[in-house]
Amino acid sequence: MTVVTSFRFRSLTVLLLASVGGLDAQRLVNPATFRTSAQMVLLPVTVTDRNGKAIEGLRAEDFSILDDQQPQQIVSFAGEDAACSVGVVLDISGSMRHILGPAKNIAHAFFGTANPEDEFLLLTVSSRPEALSGFTSDTTALEKIIEFTRPGGMTALVDTVYLGLSRMREARRPRRALLVVSDGVDNYSRYSGGELARVALEADTQIYTIILDNPAGGASAGTGLFRPSLAAKPMDQARERQGFDWLDKISERTGGLHFHVKNQDQAKEAVIKAGRALRNQYVLGYQPPDAEITGKWHRVRVKANLPKVNVYARNGYYSR
Repeated sequence: MTVVTSFRFRSLTVLLLASVGGLDAQRLVNPATFRTSAQMVLLPVTVTDRNGKAIEGLRAEDFSILDDQQPQQIVSFAGEDAACSVGVVLDISGSMRHILGPAKNIAHAFFGTANPEDEFLLLTVSSRPEALSGFTSDTTALEKIIEFTRPGGMTALVDTVYLGLSRMREARRPRRALLVVSDGVDNYSRYSGGELARVALEADTQIYTIILDNPAGGASAGTGLFRPSLAAKPMDQARERQGFDWLDKISERTGGLHFHVKNQDQAKEAVIKAGRALRNQYVLGYQPPDAEITGKWHRVRVKANLPKVNVYARNGYYSR
């Protein structure tokens, strides 16, 4: 999606300033080339096959949108590989001490999928959220920072994602996402998952999550496996399941993908799928019903008129 850099999405509902007229929706690949006096909802959409591979080459007529169960006309459409702004949230808390090495490898591999015009922000999860960089395209410098990080502290995962969404306001690219690499545990955040969910739904940022199995004693030598923590206490197991559920749900609601990985091969596959899905998206636009009602929650459903595909898009928005 090509957008002038001065134009920033503050939410899914965007105010554009001239008229759509009778232009063919299939040809509206640049939101700066048309304008309207009404509000516009823009939905980033990822379509994959059953194996998780991104499907390219689709057209506007391949999609349908329901807003509060009412069919909507797609009046803008974009589908191309565009530059991204991505905040990488890397969990380096004490619970990650046995799998921080594989987690770092995931971050390194993700940077390897980058386009030259992409920019990245690096945040780490510990007792306190910390942004280790501003937005930069220098992935080599970010990899060096990651290499010197050491595990320790409690896990304020929700707070760090919250900080990441806040920092995404500084992003210079119209396509924005967070990539969260963690074991899913949170035991030290001030914010709740519910509070974060509201902020995430109002932000124009997709959240991708890669969750690693939490081991009892590190990766098994020579096998590349993450050994599950079979000896974990029931309370710890319950906390991990809550983390998994929360991360899965926030990815689904924002239109991102989520992965659970048990070994190095699965981790590598997840990174490739996340990178391709992020950079090969479609952006569908339509004029929302009840645009004059502020603060109303709209449930959105996007369908692809194709067999055996998975569609990932945020499931709703709050009208402005």
